[in-house]
Amino acid sequence: MENEKMPLTEHLSDLRKRILVSLVALLITFVIAFSYSEEIFKFIMFPLRYNLNFSVKNMYVHFVPQDKLQTTKLVFLAPAEAFWMNLKVAFVAGLMLALPVIFHQLWRFISPGLLPKEKKYVIPFIFSATGLFLFGAAFCFFIVLPFAMEFLLTYKVGDFLMPMLSVGQYVDFCLKFILAFGAIFELPIFIIFLTKMGIVTPKTLAKNRKYAILIAFVVAAILTPTPDAFNQTLMAVPMILLYEIGIWISPLFAKKETKTESN
Repeated sequence: MENEKMPLTEHLSDLRKRILVSLVALLITFVIAFSYSEEIFKFIMFPLRYNLNFSVKNMYVHFVPQDKLQTTKLVFLAPAEAFWMNLKVAFVAGLMLALPVIFHQLWRFISPGLLPKEKKYVIPFIFSATGLFLFGAAFCFFIVLPFAMEFLLTYKVGDFLMPMLSVGQYVDFCLKFILAFGAIFELPIFIIFLTKMGIVTPKTLAKNRKYAILIAFVVAAILTPTPDAFNQTLMAVPMILLYEIGIWISPLFAKKETKTESN
């Protein structure tokens, strides 16, 4: 319990230490990812080359090559654009590799304010936080982006229009939404944290469900790369499901809080 009364200077010192360790881990993973940046970039071309094809009637899902986009090549419009593309790809790949260390350092920073029984959840926290982020990134990469690319690169494209994409713009486009989906999929962890801090309660979360659904579609309309309702739904529905998961899990932590206060 002594750590709970740490002065502000010690908290700032501990925060600086956690940030430094995270940055060192990110630097190491960045160097590793940069050496494979060309292979990673070829992988990032996947949403541009393939589209998800599914049939509800026949119950199958598979990726099919896009004939119209197969000849689409990326160009760079500035001498350093290709170089910066490799840096950005390596940075995001390194960030994903460093997520376990970053989440562990985050846990180490907040752990002084936790009860001894709660500190044992460090491994579940690291695995769940990392897994949710990676699952959100994968969902965006394999589901949302292929639909978005097919829509945007074929929308009213005729004999007078031909898609010619800048490598920097394409990479920025993909990475922005991959990171956004990864962050959004951390919603259950965020809800648990708010519940544990006493900022919200499970009853409040359930009572405001309709507002959460509305916010989910508003956020999806802002973040999704296409204006069609289908792609917006692809983002809004997972957010709603994650909100429901948060409501379902949060009472476990709220009850522990209540029991602690009653003791």
